[in-house]
Amino acid sequence: MNYENKTDPCSIKIDKSKFKFVQLNNTLGECKLQTKPTGYFKDAMIRFAKNRGSVICFFIIIALILYAVFAPVFSSYKISDKDGYYAYASPKCSLFENTAFWNGCSITEVNEQTFDYLNNIPGAVKKFYGTKTYSIANRPQKWFKVKIDDYAKVGWIKKLLTKEEYEAALNYEKETGRQLFYPIIDRKKIKSPVYKNDQNAWFLTDDHGFALKDDSEKVKDIFLYENNSSSPAMFISRMDGTQFETRVLYKEWYRYQNNKYASFLFGADNAGYDIFTRLAYGARLSLLLSICVAAINLFLGIIIGSLEGYYGGTFDLIAERIKEILYQIPSVILMTLFQLYFAKKAGPVFSMFVAFIFFGWIGTSSTVRAQFYRYKGQEYVMASRTLGAKDFRLIFRHIFPNAIGFIITTSVLTIPGVIFSEANLTYLGIVNLQSDTMTSVGTMLNGAQDALSIHPHCVFFPAAFISILLICFNEFGNGLRDAFNPVLRGSEK
Repeated sequence: MNYENKTDPCSIKIDKSKFKFVQLNNTLGECKLQTKPTGYFKDAMIRFAKNRGSVICFFIIIALILYAVFAPVFSSYKISDKDGYYAYASPKCSLFENTAFWNGCSITEVNEQTFDYLNNIPGAVKKFYGTKTYSIANRPQKWFKVKIDDYAKVGWIKKLLTKEEYEAALNYEKETGRQLFYPIIDRKKIKSPVYKNDQNAWFLTDDHGFALKDDSEKVKDIFLYENNSSSPAMFISRMDGTQFETRVLYKEWYRYQNNKYASFLFGADNAGYDIFTRLAYGARLSLLLSICVAAINLFLGIIIGSLEGYYGGTFDLIAERIKEILYQIPSVILMTLFQLYFAKKAGPVFSMFVAFIFFGWIGTSSTVRAQFYRYKGQEYVMASRTLGAKDFRLIFRHIFPNAIGFIITTSVLTIPGVIFSEANLTYLGIVNLQSDTMTSVGTMLNGAQDALSIHPHCVFFPAAFISILLICFNEFGNGLRDAFNPVLRGSEK
């Protein structure tokens, strides 16, 4: 067709054979939907799954919860297991024992006296890197850079044993070939006052505290020999008729007592507790406390907020004034008062639990109240009331479901808030949860703050746990908030 000759297109005739009837013998009607309908929660979960950051944080939270629940089950140590000789021991994993990482060793610089002291303890010095000379008080001093095994540097200790315990240990030596007992020393003949009560002091017996050689007559002179022989009598000093003073190599003695060498996966704290096990119990306490507080605050906030928003009037006015008064009370002061006057009878955990509930429901109730004021005047609510619906049905059937998304996100974000508050209070020492059967993440941080520069692992693992947990909970809560927010529906790319 050529339109340049100004021919009217409507006048063009098209052959009828080019046309074909469609659905000539079929009745047109509505088609059945081929897909299932998408509900509110399903749609929210679909949109939540598109937020990769929130999904990753959700799985990290699950992993941390599993650690808190199952770590004490698989750990070889109990929460009450404490060994002061291994205080501040470095993290050690048996799989990495012969590597340069996670092997229970620490690299440090020591003076000549300490180097001689450690070098005579079996297995204490793993590697020697060299020496440096520093000028201290205008006097040159030589320092040695070494890698020290924190589990072997304990060396020898004094043990008071009964006759039966001593004989059982001797039988163990004969059966296994592992030496436990070593010649006992006479501390009265040790010249150095610094090491007078140290069972490793027999290496440091001169007037200046420097090590003596094994062939020195002075070293031999400080042993308590009986009959001048190598009989078992040379390893004991008879205290009375029922008890013996012995000198044992503690690394082997620990194996004799526990059928294994000491190995703390996350290291040991200032008291010799296993950080891996204690951190799991502390995390379990923090999570349980926060979940219980969030659940109760959610329940109270929903009930009070619903009544405020639905009825309004005098009840709303009184409730708001009460909330304003409670909200102005500083939480730290409230916690301190509860610990001073209530913790002695009910315990620190329960008093902290009550203090969190005392004002924790205010935020949830304000959120629910605002949602009720927003939806209670809608047409569908008025229609339902006209048809005879009672207040209970209107509140929980027609209005409350519209606020469920905001309530869920509020409750999720309450959990990290409680965890952070609990850690803050225990770290500051306002709440003391330190005992052989109980601890918390904040308590562990409080006990490790003095060793931050020397033994950073005591602070690193509790701080890393609570930091990762709080970050993931906040990101997870933000993802839920965006997923349940109907305003953002369809805005995802």
